[in-house]
Amino acid sequence: MKSFNTLALLTTMLASSAFAQSTGTPAGTMPMGEAKKEAAAPGAAMADGEVRKVDKETKKITLKHGEIKNLDMPGMTMVFQVKDPAMLDKVKAGDKVRFTAEKAGGAIIVTDIQQAK
Repeated sequence: MKSFNTLALLTTMLASSAFAQSTGTPAGTMPMGEAKKEAAAPGAAMADGEVRKVDKETKKITLKHGEIKNLDMPGMTMVFQVKDPAMLDKVKAGDKVRFTAEKAGGAIIVTDIQQAK
């Protein structure tokens, strides 16, 4: 009888473990990818930056920026694609800006840019 109870307990534990692995997350938690999507949702915190170059032909902007929190990215200078090329008409090299960026299709795209106040 004791070995039957032990076997039943082990079977229950294995079934619970398999279920947890199949869902990929403990009950009541959100998968990491979902948390990242939420962080990059509209209203994500804007990052500070300075425009280094505007390239309207390639629809890209070079920004020297501070930390981009929703992407867990430290400050650096890098080239970004822009979601809407019309954004490039609002800025020029040397402008201090605030912007929002997110990952889309394997690239990091500036989705909003505004002159810093």
